[in-house]
Amino acid sequence: MHKDELLELHEQMVTIMEFFRDEMDSVDPGLFDPYQELDVRPSDVHKSKSEHKHAVFVLGNALATAMSEDEFSDAGRVGKRMKELAEDAERKL
Repeated sequence: MHKDELLELHEQMVTIMEFFRDEMDSVDPGLFDPYQELDVRPSDVHKSKSEHKHAVFVLGNALATAMSEDEFSDAGRVGKRMKELAEDAERKL
């Protein structure tokens, strides 16, 4: 995936996060704290592709967790895999 495509994906995922955080009362807004702490936003084009990739995986994990009922649901399995990918991407930073 090219960096511009990754930035677009990152931006779309942030839009979804904002919907969950602001519109869904059942979702704990603290779920997105790990992503917020990274301080990597889609508009940060000067940050590396690896940093954006890591942010996308961390955010993907949070989104999947927000959608899952438990770790064995489809979204729960996606969340677990996103967590694994985020950890791998972080090691490569």
